[in-house]
Amino acid sequence: MMEAAGPVYRTYRRRWLVLIATCALSCSNAMCWLTFAPVADQTARYFHISMDQVNWLSMVYLVVSIPFGFGTTWILDTLGLKTSLILSSWLNLAGCIVQLLSVAFFVPKDSWKFPLLMVGQTFGAFAQPLVLFSPTKVAALWFPEHQRATANMISSMANPLGILFANILSPLLMKDPSSMPVLLGVYVVPAVIACLLTTIGIRETVPPTPPSAGAANSTSEPFFTGIWMLMKNKAYVIMMICFGGGIGIFTAFSALLQQIVCVRGYSNSFAGICGALFIVFGILGAFVIGIYVDRTRNFMETTKINFCITALACIGFALVSRLSGQPFLLAMVCSLFGLFGFSIYPVGMELGVECSYPVGEGTSTGLIFVSGQLQGALFIFFLPTLAQPVTSDGSACQVGVGASLDWTVPTLVLAAVCSLEACCFTLFFHTEYKRVSAEGCSEDTSLLDGVPTE
Repeated sequence: MMEAAGPVYRTYRRRWLVLIATCALSCSNAMCWLTFAPVADQTARYFHISMDQVNWLSMVYLVVSIPFGFGTTWILDTLGLKTSLILSSWLNLAGCIVQLLSVAFFVPKDSWKFPLLMVGQTFGAFAQPLVLFSPTKVAALWFPEHQRATANMISSMANPLGILFANILSPLLMKDPSSMPVLLGVYVVPAVIACLLTTIGIRETVPPTPPSAGAANSTSEPFFTGIWMLMKNKAYVIMMICFGGGIGIFTAFSALLQQIVCVRGYSNSFAGICGALFIVFGILGAFVIGIYVDRTRNFMETTKINFCITALACIGFALVSRLSGQPFLLAMVCSLFGLFGFSIYPVGMELGVECSYPVGEGTSTGLIFVSGQLQGALFIFFLPTLAQPVTSDGSACQVGVGASLDWTVPTLVLAAVCSLEACCFTLFFHTEYKRVSAEGCSEDTSLLDGVPTE
């Protein structure tokens, strides 16, 4: 008598190529997003624009991704991972090329440069959600359960790695406003590499044989049904608001860091170093946490503890950023902020998938990201209105007299919001690990049928 056929799972070596292509694209897109934030004052001088207009170069990503994010969740869960990533890579490359054209010699100096630059940023903004919603999908479709958190960590941290490169390269390449063409020319190179890797390297949306039971049912719920299920899921709604708020806080921090610290006499290069430390320690923390969570499955406990410590680090930054002549202390606080805050991003996204299963990963991840982008846009738009003009000689901001702003009140508000959301998440968020449970049941059924999984 023949044994009943059961599920057989398999992994493929080309999953690493899919992961590398996703990482390269995410890194390039992040570099394009924050090209100008570390050199905001120089950008304002080159294009003859205000600091509010410079902020819009970052905020356009947030504004575009809010409505387009809903379309992205549909694209990712309906048309598939391959379509989403290839479309993102070409939009990202088009954005970088248009940005470079904005500083071409044949473009009139004032009338078209900034509008063209904004068009380029808008192309990049459309590309962003297509790649940022992908890490959980890549991990779920291509990697076995014992590698999922690590794969998600690697692809998720590629985006902050791009922010790291922007924080380092932009101040190095742009010592004065005339270096803007060189800066934009350099940033086209990773966009070309990412486009080639994605277009040539990603040949199929899913592997021929799924690596796990979760992958076999990755998009088991229709898109609109999934949206409705998420809105009725109390744990997911809490996570969407609170964890999305954390994403918004880090977005605002990355976009406004140079403006916050330059008024205290710190240079663009030092602001870039602080941003780099924020990312480096975040990546190191994510690496350790990803391995830990892959082995223990303590998604919820890890996220709650780190979120609370992040709130304390945010309060520390609000206090230390008021001080002049304390570079070591400021750098240390930025490092701690990244170590405990940025590092929980991939684990938090995995937790979002666990509490929302069997809704597709693109949908569950996408709504959290849209919430983060919406809150980040509100922070970047409203926080400068709380800042007060200063005329002290200690400012290192290379803007006109009276244009420098004291960010004491905005940073304290940001710390208060972070603390509130950390407390709400810790107290009210509780969930089962639904995907892990479903995979456990599937493995038990396979063993009862006498069919081993690979």
